[in-house]
This record gives sequence, C-alpha cells and structure tokens, in this order.
Amino acid sequence: MQAFARLLDALSFQPARNAKLRLIEAYLRETPDPDRGWALAALTGGLDFAAAKPALLRSFGHEKIGEELFHLSYDYVGDLAETLALIWETKPDAGPPPSLGEVVETLQRATKMQTPAILKRWLDELDATGRWALLKLLTGALRVGVSARLAKQAVANIGSQPVAEVEEVWHGLSAPYRPLFDWLTADGPKPASNMGGAFLSPMLANPIDRAEIDTLDPAHFRAEWKWDGIRVQVASLGGVKRLFSRAGEDVSGAFPDIVEAIDFEGVFDGELLVRRDEAVAPFNDLQQRLNRKTVTPKMLKEHPAHVRLYDVLWLDGEDLRALSFDERRTRLEAWMAEKPRPRFDISPLVRFADWAHLATLREEMRQDGIEGLMLKRGDAPYLAGRPKGPWFKWKRDPMLADCVMMYAQRGHGKRSSFYSDYTFGAWRETAEGKRELAPVGKAYFGFTDEELRWLDKWVRDHTTNRFGPVREVEQQLVLEVAFDGVARSTRHKSGVSLRFPRINRIRTDKPAAEADTVDTLLHLVP
Repeated sequence: MQAFARLLDALSFQPARNAKLRLIEAYLRETPDPDRGWALAALTGGLDFAAAKPALLRSFGHEKIGEELFHLSYDYVGDLAETLALIWETKPDAGPPPSLGEVVETLQRATKMQTPAILKRWLDELDATGRWALLKLLTGALRVGVSARLAKQAVANIGSQPVAEVEEVWHGLSAPYRPLFDWLTADGPKPASNMGGAFLSPMLANPIDRAEIDTLDPAHFRAEWKWDGIRVQVASLGGVKRLFSRAGEDVSGAFPDIVEAIDFEGVFDGELLVRRDEAVAPFNDLQQRLNRKTVTPKMLKEHPAHVRLYDVLWLDGEDLRALSFDERRTRLEAWMAEKPRPRFDISPLVRFADWAHLATLREEMRQDGIEGLMLKRGDAPYLAGRPKGPWFKWKRDPMLADCVMMYAQRGHGKRSSFYSDYTFGAWRETAEGKRELAPVGKAYFGFTDEELRWLDKWVRDHTTNRFGPVREVEQQLVLEVAFDGVARSTRHKSGVSLRFPRINRIRTDKPAAEADTVDTLLHLVP
C-alpha cells in the first residue's frame, strides 16, 4: 500500500503527461503481482468497494473530532480523503501496513458490518500519505491527472507493445490482469482479443484553422458535420454486444435501447445522440442519460438514444481498418442499405466545391447538435491515435457572453486549497420589474495559474455568505465566458444551459450592471 501511496503522491504533484507516464511505468515494472494489477485497475476506474462509501468515511471524522469541527476542517481543506488522513494518527503499536493486494482482496470479501473495523485498523497502521491513498482508493476519486488511456499506455510501454494491442484485449481481462503482465513481461501468450466485439483504439482528429486549411488540396478531403454528442464504438460478436466510450469504457448499461437494437456483428465508429422526430436534440438532453447505472422507462421514452455512424472498422469477420476512408465508406453505405436499422443511421457527407464554399456552409449551419466540421482524407486508412494529416476537426468559433460571478467553491486535488469552481449568472427582469442575476453555468478552467491565484484572493476578499463549502460573493466581478452552444433547460433557474462553458477572460474593466442578460442568451438558441 505504501508503494501505491508514493505513486499517487508523486502523480498528484506532476503536471507533465510524459513524466506521469514514466512514474506509472516504473511502478508497474518494480511492483510484483498482484499489487501492480490492482493499481492498474484503480488507475483505470476498475475498482468499486460497495461497503466503503463517503458517508462511512465522514462518520469516522465525526467520531474522531466531532461533527462540527470535522465539518469546518473539511470545508477548509476541501478534500474528504486529505482531511481524514490529516486528523488521524498512526498508532505506534499498530501492526505493519497492509499491501495493496491485501486491501483490495480483504474488502472484496468483507461484509458491510465488518468493513468499518477493518478500515480503522488500516488507518491506524498507515502513515498520513498511506491513509490518503487508501481513502482515495475507497472513494474512487483519485484525481491525480491520469486517464485510463494513459495507464494503458504505461502498461503497453513496459512490454514494448502499441497501446492499441493492449486495448484490443483489455475487455476480455479482469483485475489483477495476470495474463496481461505475463504476456508483456514474461513471454506469455497474448490474451484472446475477441476482435469483432472488442474495443479498437479510435482514430482522432487534429484541430485546424482556416489559414491551415488553405494549404490543403480540397480534392483530397471529404467533409462531415461534427455532431455534438459523445464519440462511441458499437461492437458485437458471438452474442456479446457492447457500447464503448472513446476512452474504451463500457457504457452499455446506460443505453439498453442501443444494445437491444444491435442485430449485427462488427465494430462501428459513431456519435451517440438523443434524437426525436428525425432531429438531433441538444447535448443537455444526452447528459440526462450519461453515467446512469439504471435507466427508467420514462427516461428511455423521453430521451431516446441514437448512434450516427461515421465509419466501419470490422465487418463480416474482416478487419477493414487498412482500407481507405472512401472504401470503408462504400462498405458502410452498402451495409446500411441492406435493411432498416432502427437507432442507427450514417452521418451524411457535406458536398463542397472548394474551401471558400465549405467555410460558407460552416458559418450558415447553426443547427442544434452540430459544432463544426470534420475533414478526412479519402485515401486515409483508419489509424489508432492522433496521426497528423489524415483527419482534422474544424470547430465553430465559440460563443462569448459577459456574466457575473455569483458563487465559488474549492476545487479538488492540487486545487483543493483554491476557490476554482465558479458559478456565474446573467441578468433578468423579475415580475416586480427589478433586475436580478440568474445562474446560467459553472466553469472551473480556462484561466492560468496566475489568474487562479488572483480569483481565489478576490473570492476570499468579497465573500458575503457561506453555504457549506460554497461561498457567495459580491455581485461585482464580470467573467467573459466562452461556450460552444446554448439550449433551453427546465432544470436551470434561468431557463438556459450552456454547452462546455469555460472562463475566457476576467473583465475587471466592465461594470457588473453591463453584463449580458438571459434574453441575450435565449436569442442564441438555434
């Protein structure tokens, strides 16, 4: 457990991706089984401890120093695991700290009644960093800046294999991944891949602007609309049907309507959307379906899921990725023409004469559900990762609005000491004819570290009220907010929801009274 704690601690203070990669690689090389396998499961979100939830951990804090003092400490520190790790003390006469494997395997067997005593014993045995790592492991909120993809890249590197090879066998494995490590480090056989039903590493696009586009030959490229949903992969083989996110997470459970409609075998690349009456619904509607363990009949009816297909990677037992985009597109269109396929259609190609014509089409298309264009070379094979040259994404310029900060909350991980999450509002007129701010969104990035320190101090100096970890501030500071779209929303008091909001500028030059109104935002709704 102590080695895993040192890894998490090092990762939390390391901002660079390649440096994080080297830290994980070193840990996986130096740590024996099964601990390194359990660590890999933790880093990729593959562990869940049903009996050890945040409510139980908060009760430990209440018992230790009292409910009010723990509440104040938690508010000041901003992170549950860090707070509890700091207030606990290592007992000199406690036994040796547990290994990571012992922690995982013991909790997998323990009952709900046994778990509290087990956890308290371990907290007594571990030092402060070990306690923090244990608590992070239990809550599943590691927050050390490591994606599942990065962890898979690290495990691929220790065996000198492409990460695509690891991803193709990943979903046929389970923690602690002994067959995977045997293959990568001990000349063992490669685990079975279940190719037609496996997750295949996606091909990603590079951003491009108009000046760069003018250097390309339009005859070499095909254009598609960039739909505002989430990228998915539909995979089916031998009766196993799965829906994967772009990162390879199995999201089938949240979309049973899509899984039920899979009556074919193959692997397809597409965009997950909510679609009603032949029209794509705003992204906010899709958000109602995401990250749900159970989906009600009402949710299925009111937010029907749909996959708009971009590409076919595997079909009729044949790997098509080496074919050109034009050849794969022909195969996809022929397959779709065979029979009606409910909940699936093909993303249409955008016909254009030259780049000027395409630029005009891009600006004119303000339909909800579209956030720009994709450009794909007609002769390009499907290559895992983000190769330079074959695929580009040409997104619409973001919309901008001047809003007023209303509330601030501490962040997590490295930002747990800073007020870095900001709720902002726009003006509207009340029934009594007065002006008031109504919240229209929340953002926690877009600013530099220097701007974060300035904003944190501003929040502390202008707090007017506290609600647990949230501070209400004077309605004075204008933030220029960038966002990719806006939709009507019954869930938000203002009646609008912003898509992907982020802080673009701090407008200390602008009086709060001159910030934008809710009506201005409503006029931007397609």
